[in-house]
Amino acid sequence: MVDLAIYKILVEQVKDYAVFVLDPEGHVLTWNLGAQYIKGYAPDEIIGRHFSIFYTSEALNRNWPAQELKFAAIEGSFEDNGWRVRKDGSRFWANVMITALRDENGRLMGYSKITRDLTERKMQEEALRQSEERFRLLVDGVLDYAMFMLDPEGVVTSWNAGARRITDYTPDEIIGKHFSRFYLAEDIDANKPWEELATARRTGRVETEGWRLKKDGERFWARVVVTALHDADGRLRGFAKVTQDLTEQRHIQDLEKAAGNVNEFIAVLAHELRNPLAPIRAAVDVMARAPVGDPAHKVMRETIDRQSAQLVRIVDDMLDISRITCHSLHVEQAHLDIAEVVRGAVETSTPAMDAGTHALEINLPATPVFVDGNLQRLTQLVANLLNNSAHYTPEGGKITVKAWAEKDSAVIQVCDNGRGIDSQSIEYIFDMFVQGRSALQRVGGGLGIGLALARRIAELHGGSLKAHSEGENKGSEFTLRLPLSAIQRHSEDKRVQVAPELVAQPLMARRVLVVDDNIDAATTLGMIVRALGHEPCVVHDGAQALKAAIDFHPEIVLLDIGMPGLDGYEVARRLRIVNKENPVRIVGVTGWGSEIDRQRSHAAGFDVHLVKPVNVSQLAKILGERGDVTLH
Repeated sequence: MVDLAIYKILVEQVKDYAVFVLDPEGHVLTWNLGAQYIKGYAPDEIIGRHFSIFYTSEALNRNWPAQELKFAAIEGSFEDNGWRVRKDGSRFWANVMITALRDENGRLMGYSKITRDLTERKMQEEALRQSEERFRLLVDGVLDYAMFMLDPEGVVTSWNAGARRITDYTPDEIIGKHFSRFYLAEDIDANKPWEELATARRTGRVETEGWRLKKDGERFWARVVVTALHDADGRLRGFAKVTQDLTEQRHIQDLEKAAGNVNEFIAVLAHELRNPLAPIRAAVDVMARAPVGDPAHKVMRETIDRQSAQLVRIVDDMLDISRITCHSLHVEQAHLDIAEVVRGAVETSTPAMDAGTHALEINLPATPVFVDGNLQRLTQLVANLLNNSAHYTPEGGKITVKAWAEKDSAVIQVCDNGRGIDSQSIEYIFDMFVQGRSALQRVGGGLGIGLALARRIAELHGGSLKAHSEGENKGSEFTLRLPLSAIQRHSEDKRVQVAPELVAQPLMARRVLVVDDNIDAATTLGMIVRALGHEPCVVHDGAQALKAAIDFHPEIVLLDIGMPGLDGYEVARRLRIVNKENPVRIVGVTGWGSEIDRQRSHAAGFDVHLVKPVNVSQLAKILGERGDVTLH
């Protein structure tokens, strides 16, 4: 009896819970202090009344009080959360537990009902829900940033409107997929997506910039922040990932950088042009002052020859710049041995090696390694690498070029012990006009397109060119990889380069009309024609050329294209009409040398297209040929 009395006091005096008993029909039989505190009724106001008085009109309309008693009678107990009504009509959020009370014979005696007031918790939960909803709407409404969640393994679990706008993926297409699909193939091969998650897991946050992929494979430059998310117990729940598309900003930066590079390039170009022009003009002055037969004439002619060759190299570099920027650099490929490429490159770069007194080590494979490529362009590529090493290696340095076969690739590697490349510069050394030095420092080092051109040539051959350096003053290493030839031939099938034959004497003297508005160019070309044993006639515009065609009866016309008045194209067309009965061979001699220029001259009636300055051996061959052999 003592225990029962204590229990009764406990139940009656509990204030945090409304504890009361209902009869089988739902009328209130008992009422404790907690019920009076929570619901506002005194015992004499509520005992005997039906408990449905505590329910909202919405609950009464669906007969919910009776349903609760029914469920409790059948199941033994019933728990519910919902709005209830106090005496003053105010509502509170209640957790309700109704338990059926039966005697030892199983007869229903009534129900016990325990009610807790969870309004404060409910309001907190609602406030949190509304806050989360506002945050969700905020995130979903952001268009300038891709904001989404990843699970601990990197699988996408949410997707906002900005993510859809930037990447073009819809939520249905991307949720449940791994985020690595946004990365370039080379980044996946380098394990970058997983490294980013590992860094965020270890440090809490990682921020990177780099190329990412849209749904259609288009690249965009992204700034990415990945943040690790942990629960209250410190367990990793996933990652928040914010991505910003900075492609336009990067494009602007690239344009500004390119403009700066071009300005430096122009300064370097001016100096590179003055270097050979100065000794040429000095040589001409010396020859003018020295008497005929003076040995100085021979020395000066050799000077002019060397320096004019340097000018040709600069012009060729300029043309390569144009081809690279216009994506019109093409190569015709043939079956060749990479040893040929190395030997040709070494021969080309020998002056630079000698100037720096460098020791050059060459390691070639014992058996031929064949690729399908353009010998001239690949030789140019490797020569550029060797010249680059020569320029950036102090005098007396060591440079190594080696070649070998590796799986499906032919590899050519150029190493030096020179100034090396710092980590910040190595990403940009293959850009146009970049040499890693100021314009003043790099005078005499060329126009800054060597490595850009080298990489483009490698790519045109389906290969790659990569640079490596341990840092400043630790040397550099350039590795060229090319696909092995699909057709493996025996070493005896190797294509052999035949040395150019000496210029043969013409079979007969020809009448040659020379047309150029540049008087010096026309005069010197006429002198070369005469020295080759032919009869020249020199004129300086299109009208004179058409008149000379009638009076001189030329067999061959060396015709400049870019002339004022009647240009070379129009002169060629009219010559075809005037000499219809006795066709004349028309040779274009011009500074324009692109494939489009050659096609245009051919369409205008030219038989041959030569680019200034004309190679004398080639000109001699053309003048001495019978028939209409074209060199387009």
